[in-house]
Amino acid sequence: MTSRRIFIAGASALTATLALPRAASAQADYPNKPIRILVPYPAGGGQDATARLLAEPLRQALGQNIVVENRAGAAGMLAADMVAKSAADGYTLLLGGGGETAANGALFKGKITYDPIKDLLPIHVAVKAPIVLMAHTDQPFKTVPELIAYAKANPGKLSYSSSGIGNLQHLSGELFNTMAGVQTVHVPYRGAAPAVTDIAAGQIPMGYNSLPAALPHIEAGRIRAIAVTSKERMPQLPNVPSIHEHLPGYELVNYFGVFGPAGMPAPVVEKLNRAIEAALKDATVKDRFEKMGVLPQSQTPAQAKAFVAGEAAKFEKIITDAKVSVEG
Repeated sequence: MTSRRIFIAGASALTATLALPRAASAQADYPNKPIRILVPYPAGGGQDATARLLAEPLRQALGQNIVVENRAGAAGMLAADMVAKSAADGYTLLLGGGGETAANGALFKGKITYDPIKDLLPIHVAVKAPIVLMAHTDQPFKTVPELIAYAKANPGKLSYSSSGIGNLQHLSGELFNTMAGVQTVHVPYRGAAPAVTDIAAGQIPMGYNSLPAALPHIEAGRIRAIAVTSKERMPQLPNVPSIHEHLPGYELVNYFGVFGPAGMPAPVVEKLNRAIEAALKDATVKDRFEKMGVLPQSQTPAQAKAFVAGEAAKFEKIITDAKVSVEG
């Protein structure tokens, strides 16, 4: 029996030893087949556009086709769950945003089927997507200090729109309430278009939304851009300050990045990160992103992981403090 156990142990060790070169070779050969990037929302949105914009330069850099698939559902969590539970080999990736990769962990606590921080690995947060604080042009406030003063003089009477409960536009308003010490009331809409259109029509006084949704109304003079939620100003709105300039420390942005399942080999993660970095430096890609109203980022995998973890903690605090609920 002793000899048999020694033989089995020796055979197991030999098998493990032989497997190491094969694993290393697979990582060195990566990728040797097409890569899927799942987008958790329908075609036409910011995440879909980001995935498709990155697909061609990634194909050129990696030498394999990049297949973009829209897998919408469950507030972005359907696609995120699929990626989180896929093989950790770098062939199934997620073009994730702030909801499904961070905020939803707190928003859908007890119902979410994956852990955004433990089960998804940030490879590169490609772009930040600042949100615009905007108001109808008839409103008596034109700046952040004027808005704060007006809101304090009229507690609970000033409402703001967003494109839904619990999304990052909604959380932008809740963070503003907390930091400014005001009581503006959230009015959720079903999507960005009606939320912005009603501001332009004067049906609701103000709101938080994406630049692409608001820019035509801003340029037409129907909406006033008061501030942006990123710490830096946006190149598309150079004369519009950040909220941070008036409320130091304020920052809340959406982001779009490439994620994989936890446990991906470091060489594969590094190769993907370098390919994304190169894509973001392409002049055509940079120009398209600027027109989308997003800010390309330069990040290592470690920086991406730290950023997403920090955002998740921030979102959880806002959701908890404001008692944000998606029930009903």
